[in-house]
Amino acid sequence: MRSNITDDDEGKPVVNADGDTVGMVKDVSTGTAHVDPDPGMTDKIKSKLGWGDMDEDTYPLQEANVDAVTDDEIRLKRDL
Repeated sequence: MRSNITDDDEGKPVVNADGDTVGMVKDVSTGTAHVDPDPGMTDKIKSKLGWGDMDEDTYPLQEANVDAVTDDEIRLKRDL
């Protein structure tokens, strides 16, 4: 496992520490994943990721919030 995000991570689901899908990586630019959030994502998680009330199609996911990147998914840290 790794924690850095690469172009190969496009299309992967983003999951919280409990395994619930919170979004999908739509694009990666200079090591930052741009995530299309799941419509059911809670405001609490959005706030902790710094996405707040933004009205965008995708949101940047900072590596500091990533616990692990596997072949199948990007897992967020438990405290989010």
